[in-house]
Amino acid sequence: MAETERWLVVGLGNPGPKYAGNRHNIGFMVVEALAERRRDRWKAHKVHAEVAESRVAGTPAVLAKPRSYMNLSGGPVTGLSRFYKVPMERIVVVHDDMDIAFGAVKLKRGGGSGGHNGLRSITASLSGPDYLRVRVGVGRPPGRMDPAAYVLKDFSSAERKDLPLEVERAADAVEALIGEGLERAQNVFHTAS
Repeated sequence: MAETERWLVVGLGNPGPKYAGNRHNIGFMVVEALAERRRDRWKAHKVHAEVAESRVAGTPAVLAKPRSYMNLSGGPVTGLSRFYKVPMERIVVVHDDMDIAFGAVKLKRGGGSGGHNGLRSITASLSGPDYLRVRVGVGRPPGRMDPAAYVLKDFSSAERKDLPLEVERAADAVEALIGEGLERAQNVFHTAS
């Protein structure tokens, strides 16, 4: 693989300490774990994001955390894609997914937003849905709780015990996706869930 074939790995979340432990911020947690593996440093980027230039599975990659709010993630993602000249097929978006149980990780290319406003913003901004997704399960809200309120709540104390392991597992899924391709990564992570 040529050195110029850089990937863009974007973790979705909301900026600021108020949101740091929210279910909606698991994408941030995963890209932070990837950066920590190589002790990469985060820096501010002009497109309203924090970035860490890294290597994932031995391949050049830019890890990113948009500093816009979740619903406006598309602008920073498109800006980074253009700045680093990364085509849609090498963009990976890591995000929370209520349709997957806590602890499960699923990978796919393309598809709808499933009601996720961050994905909706990215798809609109990129003019298409064909980027890769690492979907990290956060489970369904209990009872009649509003889904929007649920994703803005912190993980439960029981979930927090397992959260570091789940974040590392999702980071492993990103590495497998980039290093081995979508189908092989799906075979590993979908059967393990």
